[in-house]
Amino acid sequence: MLPQMDLLKVSEPLKIALVIPVFNRRETTLQALRSLSRIDTSGMEIRIHIVDDGSTDGTSEAITKEFPDVVIVPGTGSLHYAGGTNAGIEAASVWNPNHYLLMNDDSVFHDQFLQRLAATANAYPRSVVGALLLLWDEPHKVFQVAPEWKTFRGGWQIPEDLTAFNVPDQAFEVEGLVGNCTLVPAAAVMECGLMDAERFAYGWGDAQYFRKLSNAGWELLVEPKSYVWCEPNTYPPPLHSQGLRHVLRVLFIDKRHPTNLQRQFAARWHSAPNKITATLSFAIFLFQLAGKAIKFGNSSRTGQS
Repeated sequence: MLPQMDLLKVSEPLKIALVIPVFNRRETTLQALRSLSRIDTSGMEIRIHIVDDGSTDGTSEAITKEFPDVVIVPGTGSLHYAGGTNAGIEAASVWNPNHYLLMNDDSVFHDQFLQRLAATANAYPRSVVGALLLLWDEPHKVFQVAPEWKTFRGGWQIPEDLTAFNVPDQAFEVEGLVGNCTLVPAAAVMECGLMDAERFAYGWGDAQYFRKLSNAGWELLVEPKSYVWCEPNTYPPPLHSQGLRHVLRVLFIDKRHPTNLQRQFAARWHSAPNKITATLSFAIFLFQLAGKAIKFGNSSRTGQS
């Protein structure tokens, strides 16, 4: 049975600051805000902070017109997820919320998702609670939930067989969380600070941050009845299918690319259980990368013969 938070007995409403960094996805952002406008906020006071990181598609203007109560935090165009989230937290902190809800805009929300996150956070006082992320084109399929550290498989692995029907019935502990929709107590932010937006400017800042909170003694949980449906990820073409010049640029220069070696190493170094497992997992990642290139090269030669 879900833990219940008796908000009616709380003298003051629970203050939750929603923080959503956005960039040039006006219709996607508006869709998320329309969905949030329908959620149950009984016993709560929420304030939405949109960090618009230099959008040129009229995102801020459209939000202000349709949702005048939303706080727009202007960005420089170079904040990305971690920097944008940090800017939103800093802007929201003057409101003195009890929690920050760190979010993505490519999501739609069950009307009880926030009530259920808050109830679980109340039942587990020193916890950081993630929603059950699902794919909006496969609404039963779990998305980016419960990553596990597997040294000899190259690092973090996300289970691919989880659905809304086979996850635990109660809030369950996980090794890692992502920033799509995660409720973070203000006390955790006060204790541990913000995301490392310099080292993880182009990705994985959320994953590293939640490991940082975990290492500081904050329990990472997923509330399985807090449903949030997310847009599927898009990925660049496989590296082994590209030309040599492009491959070298990605591996050694382009830190925006998810396969960049410096970025891959940093992700492991700052989130692995220890530095030995970080180094081993990176070596295995390199073997995996080389193996894909060899396999692709062999298949290409076979196809040409």
